[in-house]
Order: sequence, then structure tokens, then C-alpha cells
Amino acid sequence: MTAPTDDIARVVCLRTISGARHQLDVARWTAPAEPADLIAVEGIPGPVIDVGCGPGRIAAALAERRVPCLGIDVAPTALAAARARGASVLDRSVFDPVPGEGRWATALLFDGNVGIGGDPSALLSRVGRMVRPGGLIVVELGRPGLGLRQEDVTVDVPGAHERWFPWAWVGVDVLDQVIRPTGLVTEMCAPIDDRWFARLRRPPSTTHSGCSARDPTRHSQPGGTLGGVGSAS
Repeated sequence: MTAPTDDIARVVCLRTISGARHQLDVARWTAPAEPADLIAVEGIPGPVIDVGCGPGRIAAALAERRVPCLGIDVAPTALAAARARGASVLDRSVFDPVPGEGRWATALLFDGNVGIGGDPSALLSRVGRMVRPGGLIVVELGRPGLGLRQEDVTVDVPGAHERWFPWAWVGVDVLDQVIRPTGLVTEMCAPIDDRWFARLRRPPSTTHSGCSARDPTRHSQPGGTLGGVGSAS
């Protein structure tokens, strides 16, 4: 859930190709896990993989509760912050091979990270192959009525070179549409405080069908992930 820059503290907003700007909730990403986060992960089985973990507030909170969790991200500053919190993290893109492929009990996509790569169905198919048969994916979604929005975006950082990459926003109202090609099943979808979360289940079979999980960002940005925009309007 970090921007494609090493200095996450300087991130101000996300700007779309059409000129819209979305404020990024950096303060929440860098703070300890809040009650909504803890409710969303309550009772999830380990081991857990946190996709786009950023500064590691969720991974650290799970570690404190003795739930095995590995965070993956590609921003060095965010990974250093996560390690300082006591989280186990790895410098890795979700589109690259990860340890324990097909054996994770739970995967997390918080803070708008379901938008990574601009194709939520392909991303969820990829994450569905990371968890074991019968495994769980906890996804944070945007507000009802947001729909599905896909645009090229850049992170506005003063003095930095513009780097454009594909992104998506996924409202809770289009969840069924987005997961239809993935083979995943919705187990629960509900608001927690002013945020929306869904629990998706990989069917308990030995194979998993769905969209191809090519990395649509590989040629358009240096590999960063970006979160906290799922509820932007």
C-alpha cells in the first residue's frame, strides 16, 4: 500500500490522467492498526500474506497476536518501517513468484490494493492462486455506488518525475462483477465503521481457474504498489 517512491511521507495525492485528484491517507497507513483493521482480520487463519503491506501496520498487528504473517511490497522505505515494527516482510511484487505459492491460508488486500495493476479480476485471480484450496482473501472495497473505475494515475510528489501506471477503484456494488471471472466465492461483505470489507473464498479444489495474472504495470512503473484509494470519490 505504498506509492512508487521511497519517501512515503511526501505522498500527497493520486492524480488521474483525466486530472482528478484523490487524497491519500498516509497518516492511517503509517499509524498502528485501527479498530476497523482488527475487526476485519479477526479470526482469520494463518499463515497470512499481506499484499502491498506498506509500513506494515496489519502485519505487525497480526504478529502481536501470534498469527504468522508475511507482508510483501516493493518500496524500501515502507519495508524498513514495517521491519522496525516487528513485521516479517519481503521485497516482492504480487505478480512475481512468492514463497508458499498455493499454501497461504489467508491473503489480505487492504487500503485499495485491489486496484493494483488496473485489472481487479486478474489481480484477484492471481491472489486466488496464492492461497490454498479453501483459502480466504480479505479485500477492502470502496463505498457503495463507486462502481468500477480504471485509469492511468501518477502520485503527486513535489519535485518528482511523473510516472504513470494503471490503477482501479472497486466499489462494493460491483464486487460480484469483478469476481465472476475468478472462480472465487463471496463469503461475507459488510461495512466496518466507514469502510467496506469482503471475505472471498477459493473453492476447496486442487485447481483454480480465472483471469491471467500478467503484470500490467511491469512496463509502466518501476514496481511500486499504492493503496488507500479504494474509498476515494
